[in-house]
Amino acid sequence: MIWHRTSLAYVILLTLCLVSSEAVASNKIKGVRVWPAPENTRIVFDLSSKPDYSYFSLSSPNRLVIDFKQSSNAVALSKLAKNDKRILKVRTSKAKQKGATRIVLELAQSYQTTIFPLAPAGQYGNRLVVDLYDKKSLDKQTVRVESKKKRDIVVAIVAGHGGEDPGSIGPRGTYEKHVTLSISKKLAKLINNKPGLSAKLIRTGDYYINHNRKTQLARKYKADLLISIHADAFTSPQPSGASVLVQDPRRANSEFAKWIANRQKESELLGGAGDTIRKTKDKNLALTLADMKKEHTMASSYDFAEHAVKQLKKVTKLHKKRPEGLSLAVLKSSDIPSVLIETGFISNPTEERNLNSSRHQQKLAKSIFTAVHDYFMDSPPAGTLYASIGYKKHRVAKGESLSVLAQRYKVSVGQLKSANNLRSNTVRVGQTLKIPRA
Repeated sequence: MIWHRTSLAYVILLTLCLVSSEAVASNKIKGVRVWPAPENTRIVFDLSSKPDYSYFSLSSPNRLVIDFKQSSNAVALSKLAKNDKRILKVRTSKAKQKGATRIVLELAQSYQTTIFPLAPAGQYGNRLVVDLYDKKSLDKQTVRVESKKKRDIVVAIVAGHGGEDPGSIGPRGTYEKHVTLSISKKLAKLINNKPGLSAKLIRTGDYYINHNRKTQLARKYKADLLISIHADAFTSPQPSGASVLVQDPRRANSEFAKWIANRQKESELLGGAGDTIRKTKDKNLALTLADMKKEHTMASSYDFAEHAVKQLKKVTKLHKKRPEGLSLAVLKSSDIPSVLIETGFISNPTEERNLNSSRHQQKLAKSIFTAVHDYFMDSPPAGTLYASIGYKKHRVAKGESLSVLAQRYKVSVGQLKSANNLRSNTVRVGQTLKIPRA
């Protein structure tokens, strides 16, 4: 009897451990997609929930190691890399952290690596994206850029409505088109006064521009960001507060499908890769390059939208506390990160008065300008002044400290603390740090 009781207790304990292990592994790697391109390879991990991860690189041989916390893998990895020249093998390894899944990418050589998560959009769920870029092509690009004067980052500003389209009209007769133009001009002035930034007003007076023309002009100016300024309205005077809107994924996917179907004619809508997309006879390659561009644009739009929300809430009430996705024609560009900012409700008497106030308009413009500056300090386009003075990003891995990172990136511990507003030398695993450019 004693033996049977002991065996039963062992079985119960083992069962509890297995159940506990399954409960801990709450995130599942459901799929892995490898997309080779001429100058880079993209690896997309499809996950059941938002990824919690850390990563590091190893040399001799070259490997990229990604730890997915509290997760499990349901994908056969052995044949994933058979058609890619950069990845020799994809395999698992034992993770140091309990409940984590460690994925190892064995690489043909050292690559420039970018890793970032993507929220659910369209047909896709939660994802973690890994981009491996050939260093030779990047070096050539850098030499070409550095031989020229560092360019300004261009921000296209669209003042909503205009001309025969007054937009919404407030209870005291305020026209939205006048408010949006006034705020837009104040924002443009702030941007143009900042070295490294340049503003392009899509509408400079009281006239109407159709939505297609707005994005055409932004593209003509080679805009790095498009901001559309509006004032909200409702049938009753109660609603109030500012909102920041981005393109709804369904609208973006619909527009994307049209561009791919007619890529010969509309390749310019797909940014720098447009010429390659138009000329290639490989439909899968065209789809891959265009999809990468679209996803990057959508992620960048949302990233800037979060910066805008953070700054706007300091100067005005928010109607929406997070960026919201809507189907909006002015935001349909797949190659220019784009947002629409509702600066307040013109239908609300108090906010109508505020929106008519030059002082309040200046506060709104200043908050949006700060969001622009902070966003491009975090994510500066190559070849710009901001790229030489901005920040890199680094996600802290196990065993890393401020002194280790300072040595790696050739900056001082003091510079790291200042850039990240740190009061001590302590950092935590998974924390994202801004790394000043040496």
